[in-house]
Amino acid sequence: MTENSLLYTLALQHVPNIGDITAKRLISHCGSAEAVLKEKKQNLLKIDGIGSVILSDLFETYHLKEAEKEIKFIKENQLKVLYFKGDSYPEKLKHCIDGPIVLFQSGHINLKQQHIISIVGARKITTNGIAFCENLIEALVPYNPIIVSGYAYGTDITAHKAALKHNLQTIGCLAHGMHTIYPKVHKKYMAEVKKHGGFFTDFWSSDTFNKNNFLKRNRIIAGLSEATIVIESAEKGGSLVTADIANSYNRDVFAVPGRITDSQSVGCNNLIKHQKAHMLSNPLDVPYILNWQLEEDDISTGSITKPTIQKQLFVELDTTEKIIYNYLKANEKQLLDVIAINCEMPIFKVASILLTMELKGVIRPLPGKLFEVV
Repeated sequence: MTENSLLYTLALQHVPNIGDITAKRLISHCGSAEAVLKEKKQNLLKIDGIGSVILSDLFETYHLKEAEKEIKFIKENQLKVLYFKGDSYPEKLKHCIDGPIVLFQSGHINLKQQHIISIVGARKITTNGIAFCENLIEALVPYNPIIVSGYAYGTDITAHKAALKHNLQTIGCLAHGMHTIYPKVHKKYMAEVKKHGGFFTDFWSSDTFNKNNFLKRNRIIAGLSEATIVIESAEKGGSLVTADIANSYNRDVFAVPGRITDSQSVGCNNLIKHQKAHMLSNPLDVPYILNWQLEEDDISTGSITKPTIQKQLFVELDTTEKIIYNYLKANEKQLLDVIAINCEMPIFKVASILLTMELKGVIRPLPGKLFEVV
């Protein structure tokens, strides 16, 4: 985008009562951020969902002045700016209603034709959690995924470091502007991350750093990826928020189960119990459920094998399981709600039955919340 277009887009983003959803609505109606800021207020008030409170600060000139300062910072630090309608904007994030209208990038990020997964979890990660995270990434190396996380303590930096160790691209989503780094102790990894990926943020260099930034940042972590993996989590935590956001985007979520007595496994166990996440007990569950494919040359090396689920002989199915099984066998891949409608059962009941059938090895989940007979 041109510098003039960027100026007005940043100015619109700077308006306190206008978030990304509203900004996109205004841009869609007027054609551009510049057109929004030059439109008459009475015309903007005719747009559905736009009220006087939202527009109360829109036409203040200081937004353009602050945008000019940020453009100067962008130039001085050689940042790349990705516009939500541009070709370079992350494709998966385009489909998120609250994705940022502009995203700032540093480093050498290449999202083309890549598997992208987010790995999140407890800041006070256990030794078991560290081991699982490192083993997971090592097992996924043949699939060459991009590893996304939040560059924070614990699980985040474990994932980034493991990705760097195996020469995988990794992206740190920051909860602040590019003028600083948090935590400061992770500054020593920045050069390597930029060499093998980079950083994303939608925060300005002038934005105040506070804890709410982390929750806002989490939508980018979830939105960039086809799946979010929760390694460990207490009963409450930011990683569970990320998992909820990923679910709202209709993305796959995985959670590593743990003992019911382990405080850092409560969150993951709850995600699995409430069917908000696939249970992740083997690293190869990820490519299997996401339907990633390897070239035959990669498989023949013997370093990795495609996970398979052996269908049991003479599996016992009850009446309702047989109804669902026969429907899927006749209709192939189907969505959960479609199965429920055609089998005339409540969705919650079908979800439970599908899980049981999956454990019996007669059906399997697919990307996009689809199911099919094994």
